[in-house]
Amino acid sequence: MKKRTNENQSLSEVLKDFVDHNKLQSGLDKVSVKEVWNREMGPAIQKYTTAIKLQNDTLFVQLSSSVLREELSYGKEKIIKMLNKELGKDLVKKLVLR
Repeated sequence: MKKRTNENQSLSEVLKDFVDHNKLQSGLDKVSVKEVWNREMGPAIQKYTTAIKLQNDTLFVQLSSSVLREELSYGKEKIIKMLNKELGKDLVKKLVLR
């Protein structure tokens, strides 16, 4: 941790420093991607989603329905743009549906 300073810092600045110092951002990004996928894709697709894994800049999504997997494969670019917009940064570059 950084040494204590006399200047006042907001809570968000302190938390950001803590996350940066402890290299927690990648873990937080993995959790955020799962939450955004479930929220943006809706309960119908969430029901068929069995696993979500973010590895580097690739999002791996395992689906239990081959028909749904085929349907979603047609809109991969749109899904990537939507997820990145909701995350607020270009975190996902490639989407792999299994």
